[in-house]
Amino acid sequence: MKPMWIVFAKELADALRDRRTLLRILVPALLMGPLLLLALSGLIASFETQAEKREVVVYGKQHGPTLVNFIERQSYTVKLSVSGNAGRQVYEAQLRDGKVTAPLLVIPEDFEAKLRRGESPVVEIVSDSANQRASASVGALRGLLRGFNQERAALNLAMRGVSVELLEPIDIEERDLASGQARAARLTSIIPMFIIMAVLYGALSAALDSTAGERERGSLEPLLMNPAPHSAIVVGKWGAVALLGMAVALLSSLSFVPAQWLLKSDSLQAMFQFGLGEVLAFWLLQIPLAAGLSALLMALAIRSKTFKEAQAGSTLVVTAISLAPTMSLLNPGADAPWYLWVPGLAQNTLMLSVLKGEALRWTQVLPGVVVGFALTALALLYVARSMRAAVAR
Repeated sequence: MKPMWIVFAKELADALRDRRTLLRILVPALLMGPLLLLALSGLIASFETQAEKREVVVYGKQHGPTLVNFIERQSYTVKLSVSGNAGRQVYEAQLRDGKVTAPLLVIPEDFEAKLRRGESPVVEIVSDSANQRASASVGALRGLLRGFNQERAALNLAMRGVSVELLEPIDIEERDLASGQARAARLTSIIPMFIIMAVLYGALSAALDSTAGERERGSLEPLLMNPAPHSAIVVGKWGAVALLGMAVALLSSLSFVPAQWLLKSDSLQAMFQFGLGEVLAFWLLQIPLAAGLSALLMALAIRSKTFKEAQAGSTLVVTAISLAPTMSLLNPGADAPWYLWVPGLAQNTLMLSVLKGEALRWTQVLPGVVVGFALTALALLYVARSMRAAVAR
């Protein structure tokens, strides 16, 4: 145990001494996730602000006083756009450019005449699907027109002595089973991805430097010539690498605690609850992943002669881990059981459950633990064997 602790302290000191590399790791881990969360909350807040304005931009307001009266009775403000075809074209151009955020309601000239004859006038909702804020208001405007249709139909039936209830033979009630945390998790589902990548990048530099880096500097062979078991040297190096990955993951998780206090969206702030309990759960879930990734990165780098060669070999692991959480996006239904057996994807699935406020069962956590530590054992055995082969040569 003593040689292992000596190697562990040496590797940890070497990693902490390289401040420039530490800054390159810590700054993205601490800032990227919270900044993205704040940007997301700002976008949602802008949608909420626009919805609270309750404004409708109308072209041809004078052609549909009946419709305009209905919209105003729903506590909406009707804004008259620039009149004339030229004004309409200007507004549509602004919609395409994203300079305006409200869709345009176009009322035709024969609107009232067709209503009196019992015909159906065509009312246009002009928007641009590439303009997200304008698209978000289309649903509310469509709901207003649907309400106007129902009111006109009810009045027509009442004038003919027909019961209005014939229009709606059943009453519909909606009940959402999702909790507030589960609804918030749909918007904050990217947070686990940042934690996973923090583990990966926290361990990456230390894993490559302790193997390929030392081989390139010529300090690995003298270390292996010491009268210490190769297993102790390997475990000491691996312990320092895994600890750095876990430390960066912990700091990344903690960065979301103050970030939630700065959220601009009141609804998201009320639903998104991220405290020390969630931080601890996230950190514990990363232990098998940090252990397995640290050992795997060391195994890939131990055969490399230079640090750059080891970096090139590690890109496969980085790509696989970064793409693993996206598998859940391809399956919009329930999470498949095999998700829990895939490193990266398992942690992403379990952290999403934590964000939803669901209690984790041992049957969910155990597969990730088994795979993580099995990968650790196999990779460390390979590293130790490679070191013995290097000494033999």
